[in-house]
Amino acid sequence: DVYPQVLQALSRPTVGHLDPLFIAMMDELKQLLKYAFQTENEFTIAVSAPGSAGMETCFVNLIEKGDKVIVCRNGVFGERMRENVIRAGGEVVLVDDEWGAPVSVDKVEQALQQHPDTKILAFVHAETSTGAVSDAQTLGKLAKQYNVLSIVDAVTSLGGVPLKVDEWQLDAVYSGSQKCL
Repeated sequence: DVYPQVLQALSRPTVGHLDPLFIAMMDELKQLLKYAFQTENEFTIAVSAPGSAGMETCFVNLIEKGDKVIVCRNGVFGERMRENVIRAGGEVVLVDDEWGAPVSVDKVEQALQQHPDTKILAFVHAETSTGAVSDAQTLGKLAKQYNVLSIVDAVTSLGGVPLKVDEWQLDAVYSGSQKCL
């Protein structure tokens, strides 16, 4: 049985993407996303796609061929980040942690020290496959300290645990509405 409210909503006409009503809804959505991400970044956008599209968008737009990228792998989505770096033509430096454990800040700092030519630090804030939550605030500070960009997977964390993009100085963060939000 379908709720009457759902049937009523489904019977409404579709709003086109150029309709002023749609544009107003997207402007409102942008403001709500900025609040959720705790950012004032004007490049905060909604994309009608799965979280993996957000991941791919970040990697293909930020990695240039030959760029060294430190990828923190402590579950399925850290591995997927590694695959994206390779597809984008980057050189992967893996920081592996046990599945179910958070990303080791100490290991990341060692990798940054050993690879001073690193361009990007990529990590999963809350690994979907295990539930492990990593210290995005400290990892973001490390990225800034070593002058590298950060790419952060917040698909599982956004809305469930604190995520303060501006305060933590995170550069490229993506999420999705299908997990915690």
